[in-house]
Amino acid sequence: MLRELTPAVLGILVRRGADFAAAEDAVQDALVDALRVWPADPPRDPRGWLVTAAWRRFLDVTRADTARRRREDLVDREPEPGPASDADDTLGLYFLCAHPALSPSSAVALTLRAVGGLTTRQIARAYLVPEATMAQRISRAKRTVSGVRLDRPGDVATVLRVLYLVFNEGYSGDVDLAAEAIRLTRRLSASVDHPEPAGLLALMLLHHARRPARTAPDGSLVPLAEQDRSRWDTAAIAEGIGILHGALARDRLGEYQAQAAIAALHADARTAEETDWPQIVEWYDELVALTDSPVARLNRAVALGEADGPRVGLAALAELDPDLPRYTAVNAWLHDRNGDRAEAARLYAEAAHQAPTLAERTHLTRQAARLNAEPPATP
Repeated sequence: MLRELTPAVLGILVRRGADFAAAEDAVQDALVDALRVWPADPPRDPRGWLVTAAWRRFLDVTRADTARRRREDLVDREPEPGPASDADDTLGLYFLCAHPALSPSSAVALTLRAVGGLTTRQIARAYLVPEATMAQRISRAKRTVSGVRLDRPGDVATVLRVLYLVFNEGYSGDVDLAAEAIRLTRRLSASVDHPEPAGLLALMLLHHARRPARTAPDGSLVPLAEQDRSRWDTAAIAEGIGILHGALARDRLGEYQAQAAIAALHADARTAEETDWPQIVEWYDELVALTDSPVARLNRAVALGEADGPRVGLAALAELDPDLPRYTAVNAWLHDRNGDRAEAARLYAEAAHQAPTLAERTHLTRQAARLNAEPPATP
């Protein structure tokens, strides 16, 4: 419950004129008080209790500050005890945490703290960094956005990018960031009259549905074509596809809807052989038209290799920058499909050295070893 209430309480304090950094500290203090008091004496209005406690904490700090005279007017605005306003300021916090002055890592950390309600320790463990390092990152982010008013429309695209970064961070630590990103995106989608948040939610659900089958018991990566599809979460797939259809029906196509459509085609295939690769290529064409993303073009080359053959895929790949992440791995796979075993083995080994994760490195090394161990083809 406390995590659900945190963004609303923080938003109320900021809307009343509290500096963001001081308001966030006051809310955290109020949460500590709630954990101590509520088990024995639960309040009738939890949010109202937190708002009152946090506001008083903020005022205590304000009165003790050397700039007391400049802030005296805040003291006179202390609300009477009672139910808090039903206004939901969570959406404003999304936009504040995705402020363009923040680096992506700082925006993600601040979103998890202010909107997600996670502690600094939880966020640090999720990112596998020392708690002190994460505390400094969050403090710098709070100082950056302090004084920014929540009275202008935010950039939905920036908020979505931040949430997608949260989702892609993985599953380390005692907080599942992918599940947390889905929770936050679900809340955003319910708050914004725009199909792209729904598209991102569908994309997350469809990717997350395949999570149990992505790795083998030894932690090694299992490629999509080799995954045990009976382990996919069919309920998440059904929900994701339903949300996607609702978003597409609004006829305002965006990049996350296009990505979700591609993921839906993968999820809808009962076997890898039944995948509708020509339609996936068409969706990548839409995605490239929307974003002109080099990564989308790289993935399109893979889809072309499946739909029209590896030589067509290699021709598309040749038009791209070889320095793109995973370019070498895609090049190896297409040469492998084309029967160029020696070149594919060399490229797999090169890609293994470039791999960002141990699971990918292990998978690519095994592919190189497989090709090197196979006897040469008979002329």
